[in-house]
Amino acid sequence: MIQGQDIVCISNTSWFGKYAKSTVLLLERLAKNNRVLFVEHHYTLADIWYTLRGRQQAPVHQMMGFSPRLHEIETGVGSKLYRLVLPPSIPVFFLKNEKRFARFFRFNTSVYRRVLKKQLRRLGMERPLVITAYNPFYGLAMLHKLNERAHIYYCYDGVEPSYYGQRIFRYEEEFSRQADAVICSSDFLREGKRALNANTYVVKNGVNFPLFNRYAKTELHRRERKKVGFIGSLDPRFDIDTVEYAVQQLPDYDFEFTGDMRNRQMRNRLEHYPNVSFFDPVLPEQVPPLLSRYDLGIIPYLMNEVNKNIYPLKINEFLAVGVPVVMTAFADLPEFRGLVIAAENKEDFVQGLRQAAREDSEELINRRTEFARANSWDERTEAFGEILSGFVN
Repeated sequence: MIQGQDIVCISNTSWFGKYAKSTVLLLERLAKNNRVLFVEHHYTLADIWYTLRGRQQAPVHQMMGFSPRLHEIETGVGSKLYRLVLPPSIPVFFLKNEKRFARFFRFNTSVYRRVLKKQLRRLGMERPLVITAYNPFYGLAMLHKLNERAHIYYCYDGVEPSYYGQRIFRYEEEFSRQADAVICSSDFLREGKRALNANTYVVKNGVNFPLFNRYAKTELHRRERKKVGFIGSLDPRFDIDTVEYAVQQLPDYDFEFTGDMRNRQMRNRLEHYPNVSFFDPVLPEQVPPLLSRYDLGIIPYLMNEVNKNIYPLKINEFLAVGVPVVMTAFADLPEFRGLVIAAENKEDFVQGLRQAAREDSEELINRRTEFARANSWDERTEAFGEILSGFVN
């Protein structure tokens, strides 16, 4: 494991939130033996407006400098790290005119760099390792600007243009080429990035095994109606057609969806079915006992080019509590063959749910939990740290 280093993370997410994040789970473990500075998602002026209207929860006081931007936090694994909230940026990604975008984005990055370098001086981080986590725009702008030992691109998903526009592909390709290394979360991502950067590695998503396994099932639930569950972001990745077909074909199964509703069409199409329930998001530590209540877990993502990049966090979480998983075949995940059912179409998805419910056993519960044990975040962080170690000198 890497030790005694200064690590800066240019993140595309917030530290706190309603769901588990691979960036957070890795960094809180790296912080056990290293000094870590986590730079929050680049909030904009629009985030302040939405927060004041109650539609969002951005750290407005820190963004505006009313409270310290930099503070030390204690993590869920007992480590400590620094969290930095930057001033609000100008919203730019909606701009169609590339010259105008470049001008305003240059201003945003100049503020970002100035504030970040000031805090690095304050912390005495003279030669940090920089990890840019799925943020190619700011990663490219900060490349070779922070006196870094090395700059690593942590790519945990495929990029798509719905928010950033088509320019995201150009920026991400350029950053992948120029970064000292790329660490991907799936084999499919690695194969694509290898063509751009010879120093490309894979560290797949894991599970907080001690937490989840504490709630692992030891026997089957004995009840007439099977309970099917999903916990996570309810977003446009969902294959609503397949889920609706399953709901219709299995009226004696109850389907529960818990999470942040980011796909209104999903609720509009499903909420009128008597065997469907929606619940608000829960904190990450509340997820394991909820998962263990299910007879079946589902990951019903659309089978498209973007979703081929995914190695879902949820798959090891379901297995860690002993719950069988039925998913659409959105990604090739050969290591799960024999443990997870991957359906090529909606009919196979329904058949998979019936099969998993019929064949489940205490022996299979034990197989699932033992498999997940080897995919813990502690193991993943060890592998991530070994890659970083190669760029220390």
